[in-house]
Amino acid sequence: MEMIKVDPRALKDNPDRTRQTKSTPQADALLLATIKAVGVVQPPIIAPESGGGNGYIIDAGHRRVKQAIAAGLKEIDVIVVEAANDNGAMRSMVENLAREALNPVDQWRAIERLVALGWTEEAIAVALALPVRQIKKLRLLANVLPAMLDQMAKGDMPNEQQLRTIAAAALDEQKEVWKKHKPSKGDPQVSWYSVAQALQKRRMYARDASFGDDLREAYGIEWVEDLFAPADQDGRYTTNVEAFLGAQQEWMTSNLPKKGVVTEVNSWGQVELPKKAERVHGKPAKSDCTAMYLDRDGRVQAVHYRMPDAKKSKGKAASGAGGVDDGDVGSVSKPRPDVTRKGIEMIGDYRTDALREALGRAPIEDDTLMALLILAFTGQNVSVTTGSGGSYYGHNKLAKHVVTLFDSEGQLNFDMDTLRIAARSMLIDVFSCRENATKSGIVARVAGETIGANSFLPNMGTEDFLSCLSRPALEASCKSTSVLPRQRVRDTRAALVEHYKEGHFVHSAALFAPEAAELSKWLTSNAVSETDDEEADEADATVVEDADDEQPGEFLDAAE
Repeated sequence: MEMIKVDPRALKDNPDRTRQTKSTPQADALLLATIKAVGVVQPPIIAPESGGGNGYIIDAGHRRVKQAIAAGLKEIDVIVVEAANDNGAMRSMVENLAREALNPVDQWRAIERLVALGWTEEAIAVALALPVRQIKKLRLLANVLPAMLDQMAKGDMPNEQQLRTIAAAALDEQKEVWKKHKPSKGDPQVSWYSVAQALQKRRMYARDASFGDDLREAYGIEWVEDLFAPADQDGRYTTNVEAFLGAQQEWMTSNLPKKGVVTEVNSWGQVELPKKAERVHGKPAKSDCTAMYLDRDGRVQAVHYRMPDAKKSKGKAASGAGGVDDGDVGSVSKPRPDVTRKGIEMIGDYRTDALREALGRAPIEDDTLMALLILAFTGQNVSVTTGSGGSYYGHNKLAKHVVTLFDSEGQLNFDMDTLRIAARSMLIDVFSCRENATKSGIVARVAGETIGANSFLPNMGTEDFLSCLSRPALEASCKSTSVLPRQRVRDTRAALVEHYKEGHFVHSAALFAPEAAELSKWLTSNAVSETDDEEADEADATVVEDADDEQPGEFLDAAE
């Protein structure tokens, strides 16, 4: 076996070659582009022509020889082997069967290796006959967590959409999610759907932004290119949703027409107009008003409406005292709230975790503990099964705490230590401050204030939470610090993050103590009146009568 240089035009095709089917034009074009860029990487294998001829027969590499001729190469390297009795048929078959396509993960790593060796993305694209955009995609996918890549290399691949979501996430986020979803010994497959869902982030697109670079910089918004978006579409986006919406809100406030208001949408995505306003669907008149709002995608939208004519009092024009001025548009522009919805949800999570930690560790007197236990069952997230077998929530989950109070004979038998542990565990599962269906409402905040859960709240002086604050709220947070408000919101935020890097900041909106008026209203609305007692007695009597008539009675238990 030796390697020599020959003119590819002098080589003869092997009539007994295994691969007789013609390759696709696309595959030939790719090979031709590669040869033009880097030459013939793997030398073809040839053997002396049998029957006394002076030429050479191609054993393996017919396509390489053909495309080398098309590329205009005068000479190529070839490997010469001894002539086989079967005219190289077995060698040709083994060479094709043993060849394995390059694993996708290895493709991504190979491109990174080429970049490390000095290849540019453009040069790699030319060599592989691929668009530069495709090379960028592959490079993005190479940033997947190495542990995930190793799993993918085993053939356990996510689908394209899941792969996009994973690759777009930061490595530290991927690492945290992988800890929860990595395969176990009993189940070697990964639920890539769960991994992608955990890493999914809402995107706000540059094409939907009404604000310019000035507000973008003020709110610290950085656009990221979506390499999977259509080539003719602006795919830039940000996952900093609160900053995007804040910039949109500020742009609307600064660009309101004379008779304009900033409004919101309801839970169905419909714009909320001032009371008694009549929406104008055709061409608006000069006297009509404009309502600007953000739709569910964060885009600025505008609709027109008109207010009814003001009623005139007897002998007096309505434009006087108590009347409606011509410039009244029916509503006042709503400024951005101090804490956004996301911020409120984060506070709910912080409170819940702090409350649970306090319930597990803080000193609690027995009488207080029992009072809290009773209080917990008045929460919004607690339901009790009705006499007619209605639905209930959390029964199986909560029963485990009660089981510990029974002895082996099925009798209630416990000591105070066991009771305390069961009560704390029960409260940990029941109380919740989260902004969803599990929220206990005001009672959880009362409980947290009672046992000092404020001291268990985490440091909120982080980029993640501070980005949820409005400019006024952010600047107000500087008052008790040495940090001075900056011209740009993101600079103020960065300064606060640095200030609280080694400190501890808790926003006042996150403290457990409810407002006195809110608590008073709740106490009043839930107070038991004599009427309630009479109604309860009547309900009990009705159930007894129904029972005598062999009819099923029904108790309607309050869920709150």
